[in-house]
Amino acid sequence: MSGKIRVLVGKPGLDGHDRGAKVIARAYRDAGMEVIYTGLHRTPEELARMAVEEDVDVVALSILSGAHGTLIPRFIDCFKKEKATQDLDVLILAGGIIPEEDIPALKEAGVDEVFGPGTSTETIVEFTRSHLKRPVA
Repeated sequence: MSGKIRVLVGKPGLDGHDRGAKVIARAYRDAGMEVIYTGLHRTPEELARMAVEEDVDVVALSILSGAHGTLIPRFIDCFKKEKATQDLDVLILAGGIIPEEDIPALKEAGVDEVFGPGTSTETIVEFTRSHLKRPVA
């Protein structure tokens, strides 16, 4: 392992807009983090498996389709099953078009923070660095 913070940037569901995810992936990479970008149209199950196989420190899910209330909690459930623990030591972030009123339910499901449109990449990178749940070698 490289000792860098490892981030999985994923696009769950049928959402075909990946510009924001690519901007976030580049911001993480420019900040010295190792980024695994999953590409479009991934199922929550695929993303959970990738997150475990890649032993990431952070999962950043980008969603614009409006299916965040279903796909993100499903990812978290699958991730818990893949990790075989309820105590997730991975920072889980969500971003995209997510109405304010939906954020509490996402956080209750296990999302650590939600970033909406217009959030600076610097804010996201700094939040990530300061809120890691496990030490990075």
